[in-house]
Amino acid sequence: MKTLLLIGMGAGDPEHITVQAIEALNRASVFFVLDKGPITQDLVRLRLEICQRYIRNPAYRVVQVNDPKRDSATASYTAGVEHWHAQRAEVYARLIDSELADGACGAFLLWGEPGLYDSTLRILERVREQGSSAFDYHVIPGISSVQALAARHRIPLNGIGQPIRITTGRQLCADDLDNVVVMLDAQCAFEAFVDEDLDIYWGAYLGTADEILIAGKLRDVCAQIKQAREQARQRKGWVMDTYVLRRRSP
Repeated sequence: MKTLLLIGMGAGDPEHITVQAIEALNRASVFFVLDKGPITQDLVRLRLEICQRYIRNPAYRVVQVNDPKRDSATASYTAGVEHWHAQRAEVYARLIDSELADGACGAFLLWGEPGLYDSTLRILERVREQGSSAFDYHVIPGISSVQALAARHRIPLNGIGQPIRITTGRQLCADDLDNVVVMLDAQCAFEAFVDEDLDIYWGAYLGTADEILIAGKLRDVCAQIKQAREQARQRKGWVMDTYVLRRRSP
């Protein structure tokens, strides 16, 4: 039986790797890396750096393949993502069949935490349902950008006795802004709520040398965050950011 390890590698700092993740790295003989193109080579380099830093036996292989691009012009967001997942499933099935011998162990190094806004688990289940190759897989949890953000701003994520909501910029709404963590917000959805009495704790490239942190009353720092985000995107070609919105107490 082939085995796959889904290893959470943290939010960007190589020292986010847990002891459990280091042991998992040393179990795998081949690492699969999806390449999103020249703009995001930083993400590939970090994966290679983690392997070089923590793997004791240098006889491992890295298999790097192009990641299918999601068509953002599709009218239905859900349909677009489903089509993208289907394309990725074909790539994953081909990698498992051709690059992983029976009885061998392979691994994906996944940004942040594999169970939080990452598609790999869903895609591997799709591959298993197709039945093209028999394999088992295990998840090694990692430090998410949510945890890293709270640590860098030195804040608890919840108020006393209050819940936390984790959502995307696409789903951000005025109904629940007491303690909301927002990920995957390419459109700066927080700008729609500058008239609300909110604090924001924002961070980009968390755990890396390019890390940017801004916090304050939303109406006071909204423009600053947008400017910092756009300048960073122009400089690096991509942005990975997370933020907390919190309604101020009366």
